[in-house]
Amino acid sequence: MPEIVTDEVLWAAAATVPDPEMPPLTIADLGILRSVERRGDSVVVTITPTYSGCPAVDMIESGVIDAVVDAGVAVDRIRVERVLAPAWTTDWITDDGRRKLAESGISPPRTLADASGQPGSVSVTLSGRRRQPIGDISCPQCGSKTVTELSRFSSTACKSLYRCESCREPFDHVKEL
Repeated sequence: MPEIVTDEVLWAAAATVPDPEMPPLTIADLGILRSVERRGDSVVVTITPTYSGCPAVDMIESGVIDAVVDAGVAVDRIRVERVLAPAWTTDWITDDGRRKLAESGISPPRTLADASGQPGSVSVTLSGRRRQPIGDISCPQCGSKTVTELSRFSSTACKSLYRCESCREPFDHVKEL
């Protein structure tokens, strides 16, 4: 591996990989990218998928390898490791990632501290459709806090489908995990 490829260049290359299920965000925005480090003459990129059965993880790994190759590392010198512990949490989404979600019409998740007032705890509703209390989830189109969950699963397993009761627009919301 040429020494001109700095650690910063390697991180920046891996950080450009878009999430296949939410293309406005990179894996760095989502907090999936955990580390990029040299081990001997190889580069090891560590990722934590949003959940263990994420169908996009193979595409993410392929994108990471392509990005690091483009940065100047030989493909046989790159390894991507999946780390499942600690489990990914929506608290790992960066502020920039939350902004990008909202700008693309997807309601960003609250942080666990925002959701409950207590870091690390989250409330769970076990019934079907529910109207969120004011202050929980805002419509990314008009900002209204009067929304109804239409389906716990949306276009991907990590999002729920909501409808704004003010503007009547449907929108995805990234689930708090």
